[in-house]
Amino acid sequence: MSEDVNKALATDRVIDITTRGKSSGEPRRIEIWFHRVAGKIYLTGKPPRPRAWYANLVANPHFTFHLKQSATADLPATARPITDPAERAAVFEGILAQLPQLPGEDAPVEAWLADSPLVEVSFDAA
Repeated sequence: MSEDVNKALATDRVIDITTRGKSSGEPRRIEIWFHRVAGKIYLTGKPPRPRAWYANLVANPHFTFHLKQSATADLPATARPITDPAERAAVFEGILAQLPQLPGEDAPVEAWLADSPLVEVSFDAA
């Protein structure tokens, strides 16, 4: 990957992803935050609602990770759903430690563990 892409992956937070619809197979593009923990990239969502993007990635883990802040790039990627409770706990602890606590908002790690989707992103070879 280029230096610009590596820098964006290290510093940016907001991206778009394009998944394939679970039932339709049609492309679906949404804006989402990504998170870095222990040198790996993750996607998740705040509890407690279901996420279509997660269902799409479980059905078809290949997607496009669109950088759009400090660099622009469309990166082919593969999602690995994180379902192991110990792995989920470790990743969510790392993610939540980096997020600002908003006034009046309390989402303990237990709520994230119970109700939030979590995938690890790996970038496909060009």
